[in-house]
Amino acid sequence: MNFLTYEQGKRLVRIARNSVTSCFEGKIFSNDDFKEKKGVFVSIHSYSNLRLRGCIGFIEPIYGLSDAVIKAAKAAAFQDPRFKPIIEGDLNKIVFEVSVLTTPKPVTDIKKIKVGRDGLIVEKDNHKGLLLPQVAIQYNLNVVGFLEQTSIKAGLDKDGWKDAKVYMFQAQIFKEIKPMGDIAEE
Repeated sequence: MNFLTYEQGKRLVRIARNSVTSCFEGKIFSNDDFKEKKGVFVSIHSYSNLRLRGCIGFIEPIYGLSDAVIKAAKAAAFQDPRFKPIIEGDLNKIVFEVSVLTTPKPVTDIKKIKVGRDGLIVEKDNHKGLLLPQVAIQYNLNVVGFLEQTSIKAGLDKDGWKDAKVYMFQAQIFKEIKPMGDIAEE
């Protein structure tokens, strides 16, 4: 499933950080190193407790990867309605994580969902929720718990997944170990 090299993933994380940093410098940041269209999410966490500070992305491959990372990083930093926007003083207190997604596929049997490998999407009517693969690990969820939490994220009750469309995808994940520091691949 690895479609990016470590060096490419490292560059994507740097693109995410630079796109946010440039906003405080009054500069417009652009990069077109990665033109292939991929779904992507950028997550921002407080360092060192790794508490989520923002997470926004694109499920579908509608933008070139560089452009998608730039848009998602800025949105995660400044527009995630669950959190206060990042301020310049936060830059040395946060770490960036980039998750590059495979194309979502319908789930026909929940036994095929593997916790830690698969991310989930639950969709019903005008409700849609997504949880990245790493969320199940972070919160020690089993498959049913993961489906329930994805349903809740979609604005449904916890059993909403039972009569909704469910999709799974995988993600290649790259993240800063410490602010502006080394990058690791999960």
